[in-house]
Amino acid sequence: MTDRAGAAFPTTGSHRAASLARTAVVWEVLDAELSAASARAGGPLEIVDAGGGTGGSAVPLAKLGHQVTVVEPSPDSLAALERRAAEAGVRVRAIQGETRDLADLLPEGRAHLVLMHNVLEYVEDPAAALRDVVSVTRPEGAVSLVAANAVAAVLHRALAGHLDDALHLLESTDGRWGTADPMPRRFTAERLVALAHEAGLVDVRLRGVRVLADLLPGRVFEDAQTPEALMALERAASDHPGLSGIATQLHLLARRPA
Repeated sequence: MTDRAGAAFPTTGSHRAASLARTAVVWEVLDAELSAASARAGGPLEIVDAGGGTGGSAVPLAKLGHQVTVVEPSPDSLAALERRAAEAGVRVRAIQGETRDLADLLPEGRAHLVLMHNVLEYVEDPAAALRDVVSVTRPEGAVSLVAANAVAAVLHRALAGHLDDALHLLESTDGRWGTADPMPRRFTAERLVALAHEAGLVDVRLRGVRVLADLLPGRVFEDAQTPEALMALERAASDHPGLSGIATQLHLLARRPA
């Protein structure tokens, strides 16, 4: 599908391919959603990327022919987005604003798909931000969330030898290991699903992202066969009942009711 989809696009080296493998499961889910939604709509979709940054998701989606709008608070990121879109020969609508501004910036109930990837961790009120995202999603439209997994952070801090931090994370309600933690919050799978339901979303599907990729030693990526094997492993692990819970990130796809 896109330059983040993995197998669907050629790569320029093992490191790039390994990076693609880390996010392939997200884009495979989105591929299926886009295909189904495009068939229902009879053509290109209206997509909103809330907090879309420099267009890493938006530009590839625009290359597929969809009408993509990025709402992003950083003017520097929006400038980089416009450069990236111009280099790719596509048009992406760029709007400066916060997630809480969505209702004022965009028509209600218009988008077929809204992305909110790596944003919930940083907004002041995740529940309110998600409600605002749902408000610009059309009935039967989809919302795609990617958020940091608190459980994985426990494992990563422990493996790094920061045992006190790992213990603090286990007891934390906001998924932080301490005041020096650069991440404002992380989510458990249960909390992310609960937020989706509280926002009125249905048909909630959750998968793990980067289940094992971030635990591999660097020497593994020196093998040219690693990216392909890693992609297959990540696919299998992403919805494995015992493994998905340790994924670095959680991907949730849900739908606004008709």
